[in-house]
Amino acid sequence: MNNFDKTAYWQDIDQQHHIHPFTDTADLNNRGTRVITRAKGVFIEDSHGKQYLDGMAGLWCVNVGYGRKELAEAAYNQMLELPYYNNFFQCANTPAIELSKVLAEITPDGLNHVFYANSGSEANDTVVRMVRQYWKLKGQPERTYIISRKNAYHGSTIAGASLGGMAGMHSQGGPMLPDVVHIDQPYWYGEGGDHNPEEFGLIAARKLEEKIEELGADRVGAFIGEPIQGAGGVIIPPSTYWPEIQRICKKYDILLIADEVICGFGRTGNWFGSDTFDIKPDLMPMAKGMSSGYLPISAVMVGERVADVLINECGEFTHGFTYSGHPAAAAVALENIRIIRDEKLVERVRDDIGPYFAEKLKTLADHPLVGAVETVGLIAGIPLVDNKATRKPFDKPGTVGTICRDACVENGVIMRACGDRMVASPPLCITHGEVDELVKRARAAFDATARKIGKM
Repeated sequence: MNNFDKTAYWQDIDQQHHIHPFTDTADLNNRGTRVITRAKGVFIEDSHGKQYLDGMAGLWCVNVGYGRKELAEAAYNQMLELPYYNNFFQCANTPAIELSKVLAEITPDGLNHVFYANSGSEANDTVVRMVRQYWKLKGQPERTYIISRKNAYHGSTIAGASLGGMAGMHSQGGPMLPDVVHIDQPYWYGEGGDHNPEEFGLIAARKLEEKIEELGADRVGAFIGEPIQGAGGVIIPPSTYWPEIQRICKKYDILLIADEVICGFGRTGNWFGSDTFDIKPDLMPMAKGMSSGYLPISAVMVGERVADVLINECGEFTHGFTYSGHPAAAAVALENIRIIRDEKLVERVRDDIGPYFAEKLKTLADHPLVGAVETVGLIAGIPLVDNKATRKPFDKPGTVGTICRDACVENGVIMRACGDRMVASPPLCITHGEVDELVKRARAAFDATARKIGKM
């Protein structure tokens, strides 16, 4: 059987039985699945043998790169010793215990307790229950509202999708969770109008205070936000935004949740986006880079304010998952964090490859489609626009982005289209030469897109 025959065989089975996430399955079946068979470093390979530079680190998660033998061995050794046991019924396993200590060491001050789950969605489901139970125990059960942002992404379960502010998700599977509301996002490039970024950051942040006063401060339990909105298009807030958000949360005694699922574990040039933006969260959900995607694991870091109440006043917290603190996943996460520490990947992103990535990506700013190049560490958002001078978007949002995403694949680089914003988030181990190659392939894809829509 040659490679083409194998591919056709796998595509046929996939079409018959597999419903893909976030996919128009009928369209996929017409086009055929791209079957990924192997990966190494920052490259993935399909069943035809074509290589792609993975500019998205899988789904924002393969921070240490593909093919790390140490992570495979950590899983293998743990599975031989204790492949599974639960953390219910007065039980725990040593990898989960050790990981809890390490997470308390690397997360921002005051986050010393960990609740384990398996995905970012589950972590955010956990956050909802913690927030509402906290206020109930504090004698304020009416504080059920959680304020989020339009175009935010916090997962795809009912609770996660409700917290997120994406209209397309809200239109499917509703009704959404009650008492979740959304304010404007801090997207200066697309929504800032004539304001400078600093002015707009304050305007966007003060939407939180307006919403609190509209609902009544005695009804609001928490505000949730990603330090940088990832799936929303890598929306990097102006410098004035997070300080003002925190001032407002403190003024009204609102819990602050920093969703670190994408920004965590070195992506922004610090261990967490909260470090980069000096955010002091009460709750911090995280996942993805925690194990570099090698095994599913997530967690919620719980600050002392909330932990003290949940531990000492709650009694049984009736929440958890079969695989919470799974020993093999925890062992892989421990080894992953060891690699990040020993290879100084966080410092490398901050001092070396992050600045180089920004410098090289900015060479795309002269392209006729590129409105801006916005980066922090190893995460970037590039808006494609109809008119660079006026920041005018295209008439049919998402159409040009989809064309460009497909052109990227054709040119051997994986970038994601979030509407008409092209985003990149490569593994933290990417080299200077591989950054050069990423930018070269991205430019070729942008050129192909421009030609297809008559802009070049």
